[in-house]
Amino acid sequence: MVVKVYIASSSGSTSIKKQQQDVMGFLSANKIGFEERDIAADEDNRKWMRENVPDESRPATGHPLPPQIFNDSKYCGNYEAFFDAREDNAVYAFLGLTAPPGSKEAEALAKKSQQ
Repeated sequence: MVVKVYIASSSGSTSIKKQQQDVMGFLSANKIGFEERDIAADEDNRKWMRENVPDESRPATGHPLPPQIFNDSKYCGNYEAFFDAREDNAVYAFLGLTAPPGSKEAEALAKKSQQ
């Protein structure tokens, strides 16, 4: 299973750039392996991302904007969903991964199972 982050390397939006850096920085800092897929430089990546974001996660108008996060071909979510998962210490669950022992997420899951 490979986490794939769809980004736009040449986005004119500072908001999108910051969101992309935030996601990739967090994954790198936590040693979560991922592949960066650039939709600005590769038309196949752009097409695949747009076709695979579920209808309920699409904006009312226009196309889904990066960053969009997948685990292989399973859609995980956009930046807002990632941010919410991070705030809830649930990033590994969001990504469809097992939380490593000793992580905040693993500790939270252990506390929940004891209750």
